[in-house]
Amino acid sequence: MTLKDRILRLIETGGPIPVSTYMQLALHDPAQGYYATRSGLGTDFITAPEVSQVFGELIGLWVVHEWRAMGTPDEFQLVEIGPGRGTLMADALRLAYVAGGREFARAARLTLVEPSPDLRTVQADRLKDYAPDFADTLAAVPAGPMILVANEYLDCLPVRQFRKADGQWRECVVGLDAAGELALGLAADEQRPPEGAAESVEAVEVQTGFDLLVADLVTRPAPMRALFVDYGPADATPGDSLRAFSQGEQISPLSRPGETDLTVDVDFGRLKRLAGKIGLEVAGPTPQGMFLMGLGAQARLNQLVEANPDHAEAIFNNAQRLIDPKDMGSRFKAICLSSPGLPLPVGF
Repeated sequence: MTLKDRILRLIETGGPIPVSTYMQLALHDPAQGYYATRSGLGTDFITAPEVSQVFGELIGLWVVHEWRAMGTPDEFQLVEIGPGRGTLMADALRLAYVAGGREFARAARLTLVEPSPDLRTVQADRLKDYAPDFADTLAAVPAGPMILVANEYLDCLPVRQFRKADGQWRECVVGLDAAGELALGLAADEQRPPEGAAESVEAVEVQTGFDLLVADLVTRPAPMRALFVDYGPADATPGDSLRAFSQGEQISPLSRPGETDLTVDVDFGRLKRLAGKIGLEVAGPTPQGMFLMGLGAQARLNQLVEANPDHAEAIFNNAQRLIDPKDMGSRFKAICLSSPGLPLPVGF
């Protein structure tokens, strides 16, 4: 039985399900969810570390700088959530071990938050020189000082969608049409205006996973830094941003659950408000291009071009995609959540 068949049976038995439940099943079902069964990288989508090594390398320098800002603890957890094929961390540690020296190498304990057994195999091979540990969730990461990195993780957290109909707010649900196929609709029950629902707004998305994320982070022992890079508006609440990608093409989010990547725009404003309210310090969100330039993107790019003159044009063009406001430089944002008392993180 396919995941789609299971979802159809679920709806036939219990009625329409919230969009957030559909996303959770389609992306994170342990047996048939998209991230449990395939990586998608390079086929359905491509991320910044796959575009240019400069991204991961600058993240590595950022980690070393923040470890020093923490007072160079003798041991700390270096954590990545959603590490994909391990590209970002491989690039990051290659430069971090040079910049941080033996003291950094002895202190860093690499832990990858990755529930997929197949992806763990890929990551373990790619990062075997750094002896990674694995955890199913952030809560399972060992206690102690922590620096966390997550690139394009927030956008796949399930989202509740709400839409105004005849002046009343209702939750968007996935049900069945007359032909028995998956279809979007509205719940019968009226909802209170959801967070971010301005008078002029007709649709609102709320990623409830943010609440658990900041709760996990605030319970970590200090010092703690958590860097997230993702796409979405800096201070506006997304409306209807759910979309699906297969082989680089955008398709209906309901067409092939478990077989396609689902994504939404990140509500950085809400994440910032939640983190601040619960006691974390927040830097950003800052456009990715500005963040990377602040970490020395131009200098690193010049080094790579000089060392590889035969590939200079490709190196430059790929790195430029990360920085150019017309490409990834503006749409993507960086935000850093920290335990209180630390200096402003570099790049912000």
